[in-house]
Parts: sequence; C-alpha cells; structure tokens
Amino acid sequence: MSGSLEVRKFLWQHDDSMPRGSTNGVPAQRSDEPSKISADQVHRARLAVARGALDVDDCRQLLDMLGLAPGDDDGVPPVRR
Repeated sequence: MSGSLEVRKFLWQHDDSMPRGSTNGVPAQRSDEPSKISADQVHRARLAVARGALDVDDCRQLLDMLGLAPGDDDGVPPVRR
C-alpha cells in the first residue's frame, strides 16, 4: 500500500503546473492540430500509469518509456512537443 502512496507523491511533484478544467467527463473539442496532446491528457495518462506501477522506480521508468516524463531541457514531456 505504501508503494501506491509513493507513486502518487512522485506524480504530484512532477506534474505540470497547469489549470485543470472541469472534470465532468466531457472531452474538449479538438483543435485544428490533432497531433497535439493536451496537458489534461498527459495528466490522466500519468495517473493511469501510476495506478499500474509497482513502485516509484517502476512508475518513473514507465513514464519515461511512454514519453510522459518531464523533459530535461524545458520540463515539457516529449508527447507534448
């Protein structure tokens, strides 16, 4: 159980500082550029990874493999570039 708490703390510390919209389950309308992934999508993907991770190191590795970890240079995850 403590592993799950550690993973949540890890995500909280490394999450993008972004305003969160309403969470009513209705997705936002897509823009003209369909290849862009929104900050909310990255946040939800990180949570999904955290739920399946065994511990903090597993979570970190999975986020990195999926391009969801913050970039070294600018802090933007590769999936948002």
